[in-house]
Amino acid sequence: MSAAIDVITGELDTPFLAVDLDVMERNLASMAGAARARGFALRPHAKTHKCLEIARRQVEYGAAGLTVATVGEAEIFASGGFTDLFIAYPIWATGGRGNRLRALAERASLRVGIDSEEGAQALAKAVAGADVEALVEIDSGHHRSGVRPEQAAEVATAAARAGLRVVGIFTFPGHGYGPGRRGQAAVDEAGALSEARASMRKAGLEVAVSSGGSTPTAALSDAEALTEIRPGVYVFNDTQQAELGSCDWADIALTAISTVVSTSGQRVVLDAGSKVLGADQPAWATGGGRLPDHPDARVVALSEHHATVVLPEDGVSLRPGDVVRVAPNHVCAAVNLADELIVLANGAQVDRWQVSARGANA
Repeated sequence: MSAAIDVITGELDTPFLAVDLDVMERNLASMAGAARARGFALRPHAKTHKCLEIARRQVEYGAAGLTVATVGEAEIFASGGFTDLFIAYPIWATGGRGNRLRALAERASLRVGIDSEEGAQALAKAVAGADVEALVEIDSGHHRSGVRPEQAAEVATAAARAGLRVVGIFTFPGHGYGPGRRGQAAVDEAGALSEARASMRKAGLEVAVSSGGSTPTAALSDAEALTEIRPGVYVFNDTQQAELGSCDWADIALTAISTVVSTSGQRVVLDAGSKVLGADQPAWATGGGRLPDHPDARVVALSEHHATVVLPEDGVSLRPGDVVRVAPNHVCAAVNLADELIVLANGAQVDRWQVSARGANA
């Protein structure tokens, strides 16, 4: 831990989430350059950072627009001046949510996902007369939402009949989140989108947009099958991405700054638990997060306000009062627990960013 960060912890009580500005900027530039070189539009998923300042940087690096997870996130980013938004899931657009969508469409260029005739009809009724684009969601192997590729034309036709302007298809290759699965997920994504596109074109339907990609699969996305990628985690990266091989440990831009509060031999306890780091821990993960500066340490248990860490017998020892960095397993969940992010450059605080869309889950 640098002396500069030790000084910061004299002014800020741990735990808190800190962003290494230089690493984040490098991540933004790298993904933007890779997308541009391969001919993809980049529409990053803002649910990772939920910060207006970071979204502005993504647009400055050439993002075509933003992807968001909820109507609430879309409203916050629209209020922040972002005018090209894709709500990438099949919304059930009735009641107040339908009214909110219509109001959004008056402030921003809006795309919305659909994956059923019923959902398309509800959306069409909610936004009647507004300029809203629809994309049919395709299940490419994650088996969450989305239709089978051969059903794309059926849903798109029903949507067009209801009055929606369908401009393409999208998918989320979420099954790439697992050791050794990234390559197959990218292959599955390309196959599903290609089959869906053929289905729609056979029915005489436009496929201007073919959207996919995630942080684990972005580098493997097929330029023949996709026109756009939507990675989110890449802006910060996290323990999952490092353990999957999607990034190096040096590419992790966000960590929780935490203090050692108790020790017993090589077992130490930190003051950052699941209410700071998030509770996500897939079965294949090596623990509840990792300490980038102590790569052989393991977070063996998370309680609400503490993390238990076991250090290797032949490794470094930590004492009460020592300050460490902890990379969350899933950075999106950690950010959604924070009110603000402390921005560091060369270990010194240079800014604070509000997590503006924190808790915007509806």
